[in-house]
Amino acid sequence: MNEYLKSDGYDVVVIGGGPAGLAGAVRAGEMGLEVTILENRDWIGGIPIQCVHPGFGNFYFNEDLTGPEFSYKLIEKLNDLNIDYHTNTHVKKIVPVSDLKKKLEVVTPEGVFSVDTSTIIYATGARERHLYETGINGDRVGGVYTAGEAQTLMDIDGVLPGKEVVVVGSGDVGLIVARRFALEGAEVKGVMEMLPYPGGLTRNVAQCLRDFDIPLYKRRIVKKIIGNGRVEKVITADLDEDLKLIEGTETEVKCDTVALATGLIPYTKILDRIGVTMDPSTRGPVVNGYLETSSPGIFAAGNVITVNDYVDYVADQGELAAEGANLFIENEGLPTKNWISVEKGRNVNLVVPQFVSGEMDTVLYARVEEPEIMVTVKIPEIEKEISKRSVNPGEMIKIELEKEDFDGGEDKITIEVVN
Repeated sequence: MNEYLKSDGYDVVVIGGGPAGLAGAVRAGEMGLEVTILENRDWIGGIPIQCVHPGFGNFYFNEDLTGPEFSYKLIEKLNDLNIDYHTNTHVKKIVPVSDLKKKLEVVTPEGVFSVDTSTIIYATGARERHLYETGINGDRVGGVYTAGEAQTLMDIDGVLPGKEVVVVGSGDVGLIVARRFALEGAEVKGVMEMLPYPGGLTRNVAQCLRDFDIPLYKRRIVKKIIGNGRVEKVITADLDEDLKLIEGTETEVKCDTVALATGLIPYTKILDRIGVTMDPSTRGPVVNGYLETSSPGIFAAGNVITVNDYVDYVADQGELAAEGANLFIENEGLPTKNWISVEKGRNVNLVVPQFVSGEMDTVLYARVEEPEIMVTVKIPEIEKEISKRSVNPGEMIKIELEKEDFDGGEDKITIEVVN
């Protein structure tokens, strides 16, 4: 195999050119590390390129930006630091030569190459769940899109996928694409959500559905798609408290388009091949406080570790991964050896990172299992308490811990939500 670009290799190779990868590369460059980005699409910027709505950058840039504006600001920083990036570059394999050296096999239009690096920031994001993972039966016809595909058609290609739309799933992507269809003149017949509460942020429920008079049907699913060549209608049905189908509640909804917003799955295929430990609750890699995976020197950031509410969090994680990579290189491994396990307590579905050091300020991101009001988020081992008027699975709980919160004797901490 030929050497790819720098024959002496890199300090950091970033896999993925979305917000997490861009922010990580910029931070690595600012610290003087030799860094490059490998992106398998033909552009960098990630999914925000197609997100022409505002709501990006409020925390990271202290500005209310559209998705393309957010990405462009990071790309400007990248160019100012003369950091190179390579599009249409698919990482086929990671080979951990040793704890301090990795080799990547990459495929490009020019051929197959090898890249040497000391550390990796894995920022591949998450993929959409497609039709055949949803359990929806019926005809295989045109007019069925993932929400991201529909969004790309409207925002990048200027094509309206359909005029009468049913959206499946009320996560943030589903809410935003429902609004986008409405803005383009389509009639959104409804957003179908199988759970008894919406899956997205409260602000998106208000701004995307209520403001546009789009109905949200909770505990309701699309059971079947019917059509001849193109979607003609769907059969919906109600679910009971145990999420089982209630017979006799089937209703026909005439439509020509179904947009699937049925969740995102972290893209971990390359990490799976080298045996990186995964967390069943996040479906992403287990990481420590520097976002290092179970494979030394391989860091992960963004939606690949857990699906985030805000792109700002994704960019923060990219920076943290870069700082971890820098420490790894300086110390030939991370200085912290005795990691404190972060456990899930009452009404906590997931938390990242899964290990903290107690030696640095740390941000934990958690999600609850079910909505509650007037609660307290507690970490009993360090006597940390945060009062919340409400919590729900669609909104992350961000917990900021200072190193002074730890006394050095903890071997674990527990996140729990109590009322």
